[in-house]
Amino acid sequence: MRPLTEQETKTLFEKLANYTGRSLSHLVAPPASTDSSSANANAQVMTFRLHGLRVYYLPVSLANLATTIARPNLLSVGTCIGKFSKHGKFRMHITALDVIAPHARYKLWVKPNGEMPFLYGGNVVKAHVGKWSEDCPAHQGVVVLAMNDTPLVFLQNETTSRSDRGD
Repeated sequence: MRPLTEQETKTLFEKLANYTGRSLSHLVAPPASTDSSSANANAQVMTFRLHGLRVYYLPVSLANLATTIARPNLLSVGTCIGKFSKHGKFRMHITALDVIAPHARYKLWVKPNGEMPFLYGGNVVKAHVGKWSEDCPAHQGVVVLAMNDTPLVFLQNETTSRSDRGD
């Protein structure tokens, strides 16, 4: 397990910024609050580590402990965010959803009657949309949530002009 190189970090952060926007910095360092006694005591500084071709998201204290384990003996540690391909592209895994969802810039909430058809491969019909973030540009990352804020999936939106029409 090793820290990411500069090129790997750039590739990873470009992919994550597609979904989180400016709140990308909150993934690594928790936001500073005015009440420093209780909020910062529980806040942990997080880091990204590479093991094989997979990127893991974990607290720095756990990353320091994981360096004592030999690479062949270490299977995984932390949350797997995704993996790098042999060509250097980064592919996010569904396990990154819990990390991305609280910081997502653009969100789409699906009504309960539209959750199952969507999860089984259907499109989200306009009647099943509960609410969505306004001013979402084309080809940005969107997190799809149930109405009770349970993250379902993240995806690239096609365009918002089709949803703005009354069709």
